[in-house]
Amino acid sequence: MKNTLYIFNFIAILGFTSATFAQDIHFSQFYQTPLIINPSLTGVFNGDQRACLNYRNQWNDFAPFTTSSISFDSKIFERKMKNKHLAAGLNINRDFAGDSKLSTTQFQASLASTIEIGKGQNISAGIQGGFTQRAMDGALKWGSQYDGYGFDPTKSGETGYFENYTFGDFSAGISWNFGKSETNVSSADYLGASAGVAVLHINAPKQGIDLDKLNQVLVVHGNAVIGMKGKRIALIPSLLYMQQGPLKEVTTGAMVRLTIRKESKYTGFMKAVSAYLGSYYRFGDAVVPSCMFEVANYCLGFSYDANTSKLKEATNGKGAFEISLRFINPDPFKHKGYNHRALM
Repeated sequence: MKNTLYIFNFIAILGFTSATFAQDIHFSQFYQTPLIINPSLTGVFNGDQRACLNYRNQWNDFAPFTTSSISFDSKIFERKMKNKHLAAGLNINRDFAGDSKLSTTQFQASLASTIEIGKGQNISAGIQGGFTQRAMDGALKWGSQYDGYGFDPTKSGETGYFENYTFGDFSAGISWNFGKSETNVSSADYLGASAGVAVLHINAPKQGIDLDKLNQVLVVHGNAVIGMKGKRIALIPSLLYMQQGPLKEVTTGAMVRLTIRKESKYTGFMKAVSAYLGSYYRFGDAVVPSCMFEVANYCLGFSYDANTSKLKEATNGKGAFEISLRFINPDPFKHKGYNHRALM
């Protein structure tokens, strides 16, 4: 019974913590959510248009959290502008948190400009604006409702009313990208790198009546693609740092990419195929084994958060499952410089 009360209290606290401090929507596969990480990553990919779908299911048997996201971005005026281009994007996020059914819906539009600053190097700057709506449609359980046999929903001893609310939200960021092509067609000694910094919630919007303002989020990210000469293998290390008020999150890890089959340069009948396998560690929270499969325009990713924090005692060690799907047009394998691109 003590454990049962602990779980109910935990759910209640977690629900109100989410409502009050409003932890940002985020995914373990951060390399598949560029528009959430940094507005300047809008249009930074090999191709003309990109669409991404992401879904996350966490603690389904305990205190279910589900998050979904869809984004689309496209380069514009690329052919009319020399050594630079503009890009626009749209990102829609939906999140449900715990038994309180605290929902967060975000609509964000972004605009970015990319300029070449040297051989194989460019800098991108982007801005993002939109609105966020939060609502609660569930019932929390309190200790005062327990009568010795069960919970009586007619009495709680708690006062207050949660009102749905909407607020405007603005972000901005800058990023740097570098790519060094292979020495020749048969080699694999390519090298690529990217890094960026963004500030989310620049306007520190007020979340609603009697609630604090939403803290700004500092995001720092970086990754690289290191080709193994004479092999079809590349190492892709990544780092993500996020700080929102007193809260910090650090995720680091790496993927190994194996090029199973290269694209046919003449007929186009043979589509390129690559496989990724690796793991990430979110400090103090979880180990995240991950894999991806890339076939021509499509990339499908899977990951699972294996909880390592003290919270695993309440969740029975269960973490979060995540799936992602990315589509790029035209086929990025045919795009010049594909091999030295980074994941984001």
